[in-house]
Amino acid sequence: MTRTPRAPLPLWLAVLLAIAAGPVLDAGFPDKDWWPLTFVGIAMVLLAQRGRRAGSAFLVGWLAGESFYLVHVAWTALYLGPVPWVALSTLEALFWGVGGILITLAYRWVPRAWPGVWGRVGLLPVIVAGLWVLREYVTGNWPYGGFSWGRVAESQSLSPFAPLVAWLGISGLSFVMVWLVALIVELAFAIDLRAASRAGLAIGAVALVLVIPAWPTPTHGTTRIAAVQGNGPAGYFDDAPVGAVLDAQVAETLKIADQKADIVVWPEGAALPDPTRDPASAAILDALSRRMDATFVVGTITARDGKYFNSSLQWVAGKGAVDYYDKKHPVPFGEYVPDRAFWRPFAPDLIDLIGRDYTPGTRDNVFDIDGVRAGISICFDIVDDQLLTDMMQGGAQVILAQTNNADFGQTDENQQQLAIARLRAIEAGRALVNISTVGSSQIIAPDGRTISEIPPFTPGNMIADVPLGTTTTPATLLSRGIEFLVAGLGLFGLLIAAGARRNPAPDTRRPLPPVR
Repeated sequence: MTRTPRAPLPLWLAVLLAIAAGPVLDAGFPDKDWWPLTFVGIAMVLLAQRGRRAGSAFLVGWLAGESFYLVHVAWTALYLGPVPWVALSTLEALFWGVGGILITLAYRWVPRAWPGVWGRVGLLPVIVAGLWVLREYVTGNWPYGGFSWGRVAESQSLSPFAPLVAWLGISGLSFVMVWLVALIVELAFAIDLRAASRAGLAIGAVALVLVIPAWPTPTHGTTRIAAVQGNGPAGYFDDAPVGAVLDAQVAETLKIADQKADIVVWPEGAALPDPTRDPASAAILDALSRRMDATFVVGTITARDGKYFNSSLQWVAGKGAVDYYDKKHPVPFGEYVPDRAFWRPFAPDLIDLIGRDYTPGTRDNVFDIDGVRAGISICFDIVDDQLLTDMMQGGAQVILAQTNNADFGQTDENQQQLAIARLRAIEAGRALVNISTVGSSQIIAPDGRTISEIPPFTPGNMIADVPLGTTTTPATLLSRGIEFLVAGLGLFGLLIAAGARRNPAPDTRRPLPPVR
């Protein structure tokens, strides 16, 4: 008979462990980048959840999520104070609480449904990992488009596990990480297995994952790209005259005006006033584009049909904006206020700071620049899995990621975003140019190496011959199918276990016939 695992920890100790798990998890992310601690943090969360009842499972999960996000997104409080910081952290933590209930139910039901050590060691870690990814999927998509920040895979951009994203994507890597930890935790409790067998299985599982080779990243040709970080006053609360950010960008671009480049990239919101409506801005871009004989890709704010858009323009001297992309994933409560009438009474001063609402774009996110297909990402677009898929389906050979990190100062935010950008380069098998108004700015190779970089919070530029990718990685081929598969495994496995646990084993349903 297989018993339901009892809680290895009393509730008070599980609560303390959950609270401690948050900072440990965060330490695996930039800027500390102590990536092994992410695995330790996952183990702490799972140990705290194991064997709990529904109410205490929610409490433990919520506390783990709250302590993680209060540390991980502390940068949201830099200029806006504690209200958005605590509100965002608490919302995300509530999802952790619900996810904690599901994981606890898996610990309760799966051993009943599949008695024996292999049900616990073989199936239970898969279901637990799938449920973890299911929770990451929900928080990344709901409400208002979600917040895909803090997925455990995003801590591994500099780890030996990073190449796995080319095979599995970010959600798939999250699944593998949680599966490994859940397996090792379960082996620790599998006292009916010999210690040598348990150690061998744990070591073998880790080795199996790490021996998977990096996906090959063939390239065909290069294009010479210049990226300019003007370090202008681009923050929302910077008391700067109109055009100050543009002036900073121009000053730094003039330093490389005599160098050869095919494409010059400026950050998000760098070309303001909008050159499609302001003749002076247009004249400046024309002059620079003509002098450098290069196409400029610049960020600005456009207005069309009474709507505002966070846009990227493909600018050619004498022709103006020959193509444009509007950010498809504007940040709720940062770039627009959903249901403004409902939310305003709760924090009118904060809501009123967002004076105009940006409209989500509908155009494709690939520019054709003299035969080079460039995928365009604006700021938090980089966390949206679907937008990367759209780029690859549009034939992108290189990715241009434009961002403005000025509102977060010298916090972890810009390093966290750069880590996600690095994973995207590996996932797609494409070089990626991450250019910020203030940093961190880097040109990243398809295998995740840094080709060139600009020190943060200083004016600078970088010019490099950037390889043009040709590969199709399994992650981009299967796209979100991987996420749906692993999350579905978790939910389906839990539902099957819920049904199977109610049925007694076949040999106990009726007495055996008498032996004659």
